[in-house]
Amino acid sequence: MADWLAALDRRAQLRAKAGLTRRLHPRPADDQLTDLAGNDYLGLATHPEVTAAATAALSAYGLGATGSRLVRGSTDAHQALEEDLARWLGTDSALVFSSGYLANLGALRALVQPRTLLVSDAHNHASLIDGCRLSGAETVVTPHADVDAVAAALAAAPGRPAVVVTESIFSVDGDLAPLARLHAVARRHGALLLVDDAHALGLTGPSGAGAVAATGLAGEPDVVITATLSKALGGAGGVVAGPAEFVRHLVETGRTFIFDTALPPAVAAGVHAALRVARAGDDLRAELSDRVSVAVGRLRAAGLTVSAPDAAVISVTAPGPEAATAWAEDCRDRGVAVGCFRPPSTPDSRSRLRLTVSAGVPRAAFERALGVIVDCAP
Repeated sequence: MADWLAALDRRAQLRAKAGLTRRLHPRPADDQLTDLAGNDYLGLATHPEVTAAATAALSAYGLGATGSRLVRGSTDAHQALEEDLARWLGTDSALVFSSGYLANLGALRALVQPRTLLVSDAHNHASLIDGCRLSGAETVVTPHADVDAVAAALAAAPGRPAVVVTESIFSVDGDLAPLARLHAVARRHGALLLVDDAHALGLTGPSGAGAVAATGLAGEPDVVITATLSKALGGAGGVVAGPAEFVRHLVETGRTFIFDTALPPAVAAGVHAALRVARAGDDLRAELSDRVSVAVGRLRAAGLTVSAPDAAVISVTAPGPEAATAWAEDCRDRGVAVGCFRPPSTPDSRSRLRLTVSAGVPRAAFERALGVIVDCAP
């Protein structure tokens, strides 16, 4: 009976030898690390309006939703959030899930019908990759941001229903997908476009409505938007937004919606308050953009290979997985939390630090953190 545990231990040893060990780092409420690893881009997780709204809803509703959305889990807090999300994103309807991961799984499964072809970018997030796999549909993975490859994949499957699947701001290198060109190719071939706007929502577009809105595609009948509510909005949960008919289809058939306990009402209320702050947060977005420019300039001046970010994700190349791990640990030891991405979590087998810039970090601490990253570089 112990053989399977021994096998798991051997696998752990192999991962450790390859520099791929992962460890949990629980943080206390008074954590003193400067955070360049989390996704609280606008600093809204601790915004007083957000925490006040969540606290009031916690007192009113209690801790949990008490059931799935179709049983007892839907509250007026969920409905108000969904209506405001749809208005902000410029879509007919929006549906809130308990996580962005489940939103992507549910959306992809709901878009698949017999003979559907999914055309997925090679740098897509794991939730999109898993959604494609679990949908059971044939999936063609195209080179990153290669519109011609997408067009060729669609042209090779004439007459078949198809969905082009992409992030807007990619989660590893922070670059923006060519959304307008992808939509044009998809429409020419009668395909749909699914865009995961997780790393753009709140940061780009009119009033922070995201990259789809910035590209002028909001409300198009052949575009579906997904996003998490845990990044710029500082909370938790996910959303699928698009035509009302599609949202109705999700409510009636989406397994990751129907059979999952609903997002706690207090979280829904807190996210709704964060949405209102983000929508009026042009000053926060301007500060964030300035910090991204400062970070890229300083890191490049130190001789580091840095991505050209289109929002707030900055990728800094490391020599290898062990060097990336040591670099991140050295930064942590000096009071700075950074992301550490290594294969197989990276789509190109390249190890890197991933820095996520936040307007909520004190400016002096942010600039000090950049110095620590440079000083600790391998």
